[in-house]
Amino acid sequence: WSIIVKIRNLKKALTGGIFGSITIGILSYVVLSNHLSIVLVVSFGATMVLLYGFPENPFSQPKNIFLGHMITAATGVIMLDLISLNVYLLISLSVGLAIFFMIMSDCIHPPAGGNPIAVILGNHSYDFLIFSIALGSLLIIILGIIFNRYVLGINYPSKS
Repeated sequence: WSIIVKIRNLKKALTGGIFGSITIGILSYVVLSNHLSIVLVVSFGATMVLLYGFPENPFSQPKNIFLGHMITAATGVIMLDLISLNVYLLISLSVGLAIFFMIMSDCIHPPAGGNPIAVILGNHSYDFLIFSIALGSLLIIILGIIFNRYVLGINYPSKS
């Protein structure tokens, strides 16, 4: 029985690693090969763990990926723009509010919890929301649907 579990884990680990690498590679190429002010979002790496390792999880669904990243990044940008606090307090409050807004909106995507930190430390503006978070999230979701559904044969997004 233990061998079967290890084989299943190996398959999940391999597919997660391979397709996560391909997705981030495509996203990196798009971001780094243009001259726009697009930033490669670090939290997208953690999104790969859920998207390809646990695609059936509610946190892995397109709505949660997109809105979770948007809500948390927007929280960071708005706080940075409107609130003048010590950076330690600004980061702390931004992360707490981002978690609050994700839970209240039922758009929970744990990797996105780090977005306010990146926004504040990177001193990002509202453009970051569109050109980095929205476009990056949409590309990730499109590739997640293609790879999970059509390559791996996984019912993604889940209907539940």
